[in-house]
Amino acid sequence: MIKVYVKKQTNYPVRASIIKEKLTEFLKKKGIVSDSVVSVVLIGKKKMTNISKKYLGKEESHNVLSFTESETNILSKKKHTDFVYPPDEMLNLGEILICYPEVFEEAKKEGKLIEDKVYELVEHGARHLLGEHHE
Repeated sequence: MIKVYVKKQTNYPVRASIIKEKLTEFLKKKGIVSDSVVSVVLIGKKKMTNISKKYLGKEESHNVLSFTESETNILSKKKHTDFVYPPDEMLNLGEILICYPEVFEEAKKEGKLIEDKVYELVEHGARHLLGEHHE
């Protein structure tokens, strides 16, 4: 079973159930069949900028960041951790951070629904967790 945890820094108008359903379907299509877990966290610009500065050394906001379990373990040993950890005995794929204000602006510019843009970036982050990268 694939467990998707969705956490919101504030009450952003995004349906967690849709994120869970779509992300589970995507991961199954990508061949994830073992018991696994992934976290999706919707945060604000300030929090995203702080995480970027703390863990990437860049004081800038991003629309999406993703950290695999091994990255969160390494980073949490170096500094105070901001990551959410799931129950043991599951394959922890990692954590996807979505900056809601960035998504809102991008969706508006692209003429997309906010939820569609959120999921587009969730899938983008999931691809990174699975080892797919881009330039």
